[in-house]
Amino acid sequence: MTPATSFRAKRVAVFGLGGSGRATVRSLVAGGAQVTAFDDSAEGVARAAAEGLPTGDLRAMDFARFDSLVLAPGVPLTHPTPHWTVEKAKTAGVEIIGDIEIFCRERRAIAPGAPFVAITGTNGKSTTTALIAHLVRHAGLDAQMGGNIGVAILDLEPPSANRVHVVECSSYQIDLAPSLDPSVGVMLNLSEDHLERHGTMENYAAIKERLVAGAGVAVIARDDAISAAMAERLKAAGRSVVVVSETDPIDLSAARALRGAHNAQNANVALAAVRALGVADDVAYAGLATFPGLAHRMEEVAGPGRATFINDSKATNADSAEKALASFKKVFWILGGKPKTGGIDALVPLFSKVTKAYLIGEASPGFAATLRAHDVPLAELGTIDRAVEAAAADAEASDEAEPVVLFSPACASFDQFPNFEKRGDAFRAAVQGLESAKA
Repeated sequence: MTPATSFRAKRVAVFGLGGSGRATVRSLVAGGAQVTAFDDSAEGVARAAAEGLPTGDLRAMDFARFDSLVLAPGVPLTHPTPHWTVEKAKTAGVEIIGDIEIFCRERRAIAPGAPFVAITGTNGKSTTTALIAHLVRHAGLDAQMGGNIGVAILDLEPPSANRVHVVECSSYQIDLAPSLDPSVGVMLNLSEDHLERHGTMENYAAIKERLVAGAGVAVIARDDAISAAMAERLKAAGRSVVVVSETDPIDLSAARALRGAHNAQNANVALAAVRALGVADDVAYAGLATFPGLAHRMEEVAGPGRATFINDSKATNADSAEKALASFKKVFWILGGKPKTGGIDALVPLFSKVTKAYLIGEASPGFAATLRAHDVPLAELGTIDRAVEAAAADAEASDEAEPVVLFSPACASFDQFPNFEKRGDAFRAAVQGLESAKA
């Protein structure tokens, strides 16, 4: 844990008592702050109180008594409407921040030169964060990985000169971190997402840009127009910018977890980031081959027969699914779930790669109409287990030398699953069920 000593004797309200919220309370208490924690969920408050954390009903309190309001990332700051705690804090003139901001202030207070890599983008953040941490560890350094991936940032060990923090940052977290200043800031890509939270694409992009604008070295992939323009603005402002691309030459033949052009982008960005930390190229390149990848992100799942089964449940929008489809010559494609704006229209140029589509979830009728309009064979199967069974049988009977069953939903999971992880687990279990049935 990182005790928030820079908040010693400060009066802090914390709202949102999920995992990161409770980690924030523990950090602030350990650092000597006077904390009052609350949540709209009575169960959340009770759970925090049972852990011995200081709770209180913020609805009944005058916010003028507080120095800071710390919001959990999922609490609305501006859109669709500000949360009631935000309104109370603004009326009282109280700053509104998040856990990333607390970490940044603590780093400046106790170890201002401590290496800190912050990663953002619309797609690929988690893979690139994990890859950078893997390369740092491969180089023999202490890598503390967390943020929007896995461990809350304040549950990581404190900043120090010999410890590298590798932190994934969502737009929600950046929005609550006004002084975000990583040693190395990474921008992967930008496409339309989270507009219900940020209102417009311009707002979303501007929030993302703050991460690299405050970095000692900005590593930016130029493969989309918004990110390319961002790089040019920062260079014109005299900032240190390293621009990379998914088309930059790189040999990933030994790195099965990094197949596809989008992973070439991830790998080139990761190499640039660790190079900025002083990791030698030969050490970093050697580390690429041993990267195990992440679950639910182009994850190869062992199954029976000739087919290769790919679990890409993290593909919750068309842009992510596009990268998966582009990684293979032909696929038996399982897709669907809770549809997002635009559906799969953007994927039409890749429909020629689809031998057959297998539809699940709420998106089935709409997706079926789009696919039929382009003569793509399909089956509407409703559930993952039925789709896996049908796709596996068709793949096994096909003339493809190395058939691929690709689960890349291009949808949110919330029609049938609480999150993409549970959805990916269901796909993996269905594939393993095929193995059991064959045995």
